[in-house]
Amino acid sequence: MITHNLGYPRIGAKRELKFALEDYWSGKISQDTLLLKAKELRKEHWLIQQQKGIELIPTNDFSLYDQVLDLSFILGAIPPRYKESFNLKDRNLDLYFAMARGQQREGADVIAMEMTKWFDTNYHYIVPEFYMDQEFELSPDKILNELQEAIAIGITPKPVLIGPLSYLLLGKEKEPGFNRLSLLEKLLPVYIKLLQKIKNSGASWIQIDEPFLVMDVAKDLADQYKEVFKRIANEVPGLKVILATYFGDLDQCAPWVAKLPVYALHIDLVRGKEGLDKVLESLDPNTSLSLGIVDGRNIWKNDYKNSLELIEKATGNLGASRVLLAPSCSLLHVPFDLDQEHHTDSLPNEVKNWMAFAKQKLKEVVQLCELAHEPSKHVSVLEENTKVIHDKLHSELIHKKIVKQAMDDLVDSKAHRLSEFKIRQSLQKAHLRLPLFPTTTIGSFPQTTQVRALRSRLRNKRISQSDYDLKIAQAIKEAVLWQEEIGLDVLVHGEFERNDMVEYFGEQLEGFVFTKFGWVQSYGSRAVKPPIIFGDVHRPHPMTVKWTSYAQGLTGLPVKGMLTGPVTILQWSFVRDDQPCEVTANQIALAIGEEVRDLEKAGIKIIQIDEPAIREGLPLKRKDWEVYLDWAINAFRISAYRVKDTTQIHTHMCYSEFNDIIKHIAAMDADVITIETSRSHMELLEAFVDFKYPNEIGPGVYDIHSPRVPSENEMIVLLEKAANLIPIENLWVNPDCGLKTRGWQETKDALIKMVNAAKALRKRHKTDLVH
Repeated sequence: MITHNLGYPRIGAKRELKFALEDYWSGKISQDTLLLKAKELRKEHWLIQQQKGIELIPTNDFSLYDQVLDLSFILGAIPPRYKESFNLKDRNLDLYFAMARGQQREGADVIAMEMTKWFDTNYHYIVPEFYMDQEFELSPDKILNELQEAIAIGITPKPVLIGPLSYLLLGKEKEPGFNRLSLLEKLLPVYIKLLQKIKNSGASWIQIDEPFLVMDVAKDLADQYKEVFKRIANEVPGLKVILATYFGDLDQCAPWVAKLPVYALHIDLVRGKEGLDKVLESLDPNTSLSLGIVDGRNIWKNDYKNSLELIEKATGNLGASRVLLAPSCSLLHVPFDLDQEHHTDSLPNEVKNWMAFAKQKLKEVVQLCELAHEPSKHVSVLEENTKVIHDKLHSELIHKKIVKQAMDDLVDSKAHRLSEFKIRQSLQKAHLRLPLFPTTTIGSFPQTTQVRALRSRLRNKRISQSDYDLKIAQAIKEAVLWQEEIGLDVLVHGEFERNDMVEYFGEQLEGFVFTKFGWVQSYGSRAVKPPIIFGDVHRPHPMTVKWTSYAQGLTGLPVKGMLTGPVTILQWSFVRDDQPCEVTANQIALAIGEEVRDLEKAGIKIIQIDEPAIREGLPLKRKDWEVYLDWAINAFRISAYRVKDTTQIHTHMCYSEFNDIIKHIAAMDADVITIETSRSHMELLEAFVDFKYPNEIGPGVYDIHSPRVPSENEMIVLLEKAANLIPIENLWVNPDCGLKTRGWQETKDALIKMVNAAKALRKRHKTDLVH
């Protein structure tokens, strides 16, 4: 059996890539310094994998921003709007980062490409843009240079590429009248030329990722897939292709996928274990099978007994020589190294002993290979693993009677507000007295170096709690007064006391533990440190009332209470694997619901319960959607349903395609939903229009993931588009998302323009009416 890995966390053990990127963007380091740091990280990561015993080690899984953007760059799929500011023949880093982030300097003013979630993960990718006359032009330096770097230090490299069909499916048509899959005829010759160059540069192996093979769309693309891999086999003979699928099982596509002319087929046995038998029945006798046996998306230790049963089934059918072992998917989605975690206050040793991060997962792959090959030589390894799994299952840390009782008391399985929306809307208008096109932000304000340092000093006991509170209070006061000054209608306290929208709540809820270095890339230089839900969840005390009430006491304008919703807390955490997600979501919903009621009692009139992760949690197979959406939407409603009709409940969603779940979003019954729409130029609003969405909507009028500050006129144009689609009495004005990652100057500039744009819309629509 051969061991291999599908991909490794690129951001670094201590976020070295993040800091290098941000230093480069701010002009603190040169391009050469950035590229040198990236090269050092690649080498370090390759050597870790080699030292752990992985035989085939991925290259080209490293990226300065995103692997899908990398492939667009390599293939020359660069949107035409960048021609005005860049020489597209010279594919340099400035162009690359402008595509990712937009650019507004030295006469250049271009918006970024759209960004969305990578399947059902919390990673974001840059969406390829395709045009009817699209051409592809190869520029393979990145992938070939990294291949040579690996060979030079004695690595057996396995370059990783997104497959041509998945690449097209990940993109969007940017003009009507054609289907992006029609570009396959143009793309495939360029893609094959790239594979030939990779082979000629010394690679014997290639990993081609086709994750769409586990999606419903694959069943209609059998002919295209067969043609693609037939041509690759014929035109790049001798290159050992591992066709990688993940995030689910092949289902009805298994019979023909298993016959594709590749060296090996990789399947995900964590999320698609039920598909193994069908693949074994159908696998071509000349094809090997790669078993994705170690979970690449969660942090719990592998149950070796269960995994060995699957390995034995495969080797019994195929023979050990036709079996490869690997994680289920790229390890991009898990933290770097558990060995860095030494703080028992937030991560007790008992819980830590149940866990494995990327580095440890490599060891699991190798140990499973050794156990399958020579079990008698590794008895102690199996015994130790069996004990860990048993201890976790029976630990008293996990189960709490108080939570079980609360769940039993949740007799109303379908939570509903007291009155229907139209009644609530009328009451809220009278209660809040807001103008048309009311302006607000999504919640957070810039987390400056000073703010982060303040939290660090408190954490390290270099400042007292009272001194910390004074400084946080001052930051909140300044933010509230500034919002009043520029004319925002609904204010926020700025969230200066919060490290992360999920971690902050997890730290105050029972059933969570935390890491110090458990960072996972979300996009570009942005990394998150997901909490770990290991046991029953409940709220021992109020979490947000203190600072929200303080902010409300500074102003006569409404200040929103800011909460993260139960499904987002679930989706953006590493979740316990010993009970259904629905049960855990409802436990969190009960805790959030208690906080909502405490905020209402404290006089907070508007409460926002963010749920950006509901869409990304959708199962990849449509047949599984209804079950998920039923419990996910109900969890949100449990968190919000016990408030007065006059209390306005907001929710926020970002980077989601809403068309296929719009009825479920309506079923959330939030009084106001704010959504990301600026990068799509309000395209995402069409789903709400077609559905005749009844509640109020705040479509984002500028992209907060880019440092670019749009003009007032740009925002007016977007708002006019929205006003032509949505009744104006239902429209709010806000940025796309929270402003945590932005600088203060760009934030102030953009929000002042946003407020002016809203005022212009009020004047154009000739209204002084109360909203």
